[in-house]
Amino acid sequence: MSTTTPHVPARDRSRQQIYDLILERGAATRTDLVDATGMSRSAVNSAVNKLIRDGKATELAPDAKGPGSGSGRPPVTVVPLASGRPVAGLDFGHSHVWVAIADALGVPLADRRVRIDVDYQAIGAMDIGAKLLIDLKAELGITDLQAVVAGIPGPIDSRTGLVKSPTILAGWVGLSPAAELGGRLGVDVHVENDAVLGAHAELRRGAGQHHRNFLYVKASHGIGAGLVIDGRPYTGSTGIAGEIGHTHLPGNTDLCRCGQRGCLETAVSVEALRGQLQHTHPHLDVSNLDLSTVTDPIGERMLNEAGRTLGRVLADLCNLINPGGVIVGGELGSSGPAFIEGVRSSIQRYAQPATAAAIEVRPSTFGIRTELMGALHLAAGKLSR
Repeated sequence: MSTTTPHVPARDRSRQQIYDLILERGAATRTDLVDATGMSRSAVNSAVNKLIRDGKATELAPDAKGPGSGSGRPPVTVVPLASGRPVAGLDFGHSHVWVAIADALGVPLADRRVRIDVDYQAIGAMDIGAKLLIDLKAELGITDLQAVVAGIPGPIDSRTGLVKSPTILAGWVGLSPAAELGGRLGVDVHVENDAVLGAHAELRRGAGQHHRNFLYVKASHGIGAGLVIDGRPYTGSTGIAGEIGHTHLPGNTDLCRCGQRGCLETAVSVEALRGQLQHTHPHLDVSNLDLSTVTDPIGERMLNEAGRTLGRVLADLCNLINPGGVIVGGELGSSGPAFIEGVRSSIQRYAQPATAAAIEVRPSTFGIRTELMGALHLAAGKLSR
């Protein structure tokens, strides 16, 4: 029995393209949309007018300017409107569960966060995540969610949906997080690696909007990367691209949780930095130390050196994929300029000069909330289709 693919009229495809651009940018003038799409002004006007009639967008008048502020009238901007049921995101970090509910555009309404050892307590972590979300729905008076996206800090086989690595998220091996969470919540759940969600957040609403090719690096209790190539997240043949935390560092012999020695994570992670700070700052309680509060010269030197170590590994990746940006998130990415400057200096030192010259290195737009924001934006993006 043969099947045929339904024909989608060109005007509907154009309207969807316009709507996607407005969602990604948050606001755009009609001229912006003409420039970005290459469509005629009449086609853009027709698409925007239909989106306004359908309640998916509206236009905001510019702020009034005072006398002498310049000639010409500022253009009206087109902004998206939330139309549809709320969405939810869950961020499972190595040491926390963070859930949030957002409107249909991915704008957060409320969130809850608890600390837990996620790596070895898979069932407990998912139980807590589901309960937090159910309780948050009740608090907000929400009965139904349109889409739910969750991120976990480890590799997921895209062919099976199973966690496969026995040394990363050891307590999750053989489990299907999507099925487990879906059963608890009574709704389909889409699951991604957390660094991939970080890349989504930067691509849709952050610094990645300005780059067709970039690396998002989550530097926290582990190290992972989300790759965006030609404007799309790239996850590899089985969905586990970006596991850079287990790149071998020459001369490093520290034992890693993966069973190997000398992995990047043993030198650059929240735990590694806290351990170093304990030696040099014996008066500090480093067990839950916020690294962004470390501003003394010795502490900043340690953060800078950790950034240089990470940047040395990233320089090789930059030579391979030639990104326009390297965006660093996680707790280390949010620790302050010393760490970011270390990453930048090593990329400039070790990447091929022509490659390094084109790279913007900067901290993530959303700080430690980046992965959670990525989950919400991806969930909201599913509604626009």
